[in-house]
Amino acid sequence: MKLLAGNANRTLSQAVASHLDLPLTRAQVKRFADNEVWATIDENVRGEDVFILQSTSYPANDNLMELLICIDALKRASAKRITAVMPYFGYARQDRKTGGRTPISAKLVANLITRAGADRVLTMDLHSGQIQGFFDIPTDNLLSAPILAQDIKENYERAAELLIVSPDVGGVVRALALASRLNADLAIVDKRRSGPGKSEVANIIGDVNGRRCVLFDDIIDGGGTLCNAAEALIEGGAAEVSAFVTHGVLSGAAVERVNSSVLKELVMTDSIEGPQHIAASGKIRYVSCASLIGEAIRRIANEESVSKLFD
Repeated sequence: MKLLAGNANRTLSQAVASHLDLPLTRAQVKRFADNEVWATIDENVRGEDVFILQSTSYPANDNLMELLICIDALKRASAKRITAVMPYFGYARQDRKTGGRTPISAKLVANLITRAGADRVLTMDLHSGQIQGFFDIPTDNLLSAPILAQDIKENYERAAELLIVSPDVGGVVRALALASRLNADLAIVDKRRSGPGKSEVANIIGDVNGRRCVLFDDIIDGGGTLCNAAEALIEGGAAEVSAFVTHGVLSGAAVERVNSSVLKELVMTDSIEGPQHIAASGKIRYVSCASLIGEAIRRIANEESVSKLFD
């Protein structure tokens, strides 16, 4: 087994390698003067089971091209099996036609990865489950709920008394999985989306009065959805509101929006390498997903069950 890291999240890649007690494969992924991606694998991979660790986060197009070119390089170097390990799968939010003459970009990206030569995909908390069906190759979708639930148990007193809140109707199944692990109640924020990245709260389904609420979502991008939901919960009588999110995209002024919000704290996995100024925020912290991804890689390499990780 060999681990190859792209440039999207070197810190996470090193942590996964440490968990597996394996060195990262020597490789160079650089740019030509016109910013074209250039890659070369600096050690033999013929007949090897190779895992490429690369999230397609910002800059999404550059990181996606890095992944595709690395897959092609490995394919031409006669690697036995190539697994694209994408802790964050970019373009997942465009998973269906939302109107006339619109693309299904998640399907397009799935086709690109498959045609480039990947034999398998490993990702975490896809925006919607049906994206697994967009691939014609085996696809494992890891769940962040176990590691986030463990963090809640370690850092929140009487974790079972918390109220888990889904910030929209589409995330109910995801929030229910976390609530079940904590033996906690569930509430739902009825969100109305007025455009891409814009939303407003219409109703809150459930009694939040006096409760310690934990919002649980897969992605925070501009921060508007979570911050608006947190404000609505406080106005509804909630005692405090925290947020747990799998993928911290945090574009634009998202960090400033979180810092000035009513959120007690925002906790995210390190599936995306955050900008430097996040470290200065007293409200944002990370939980490592390296052990989860590393264990999934080990199980795939050994032909063991991945689903048993979540039993």
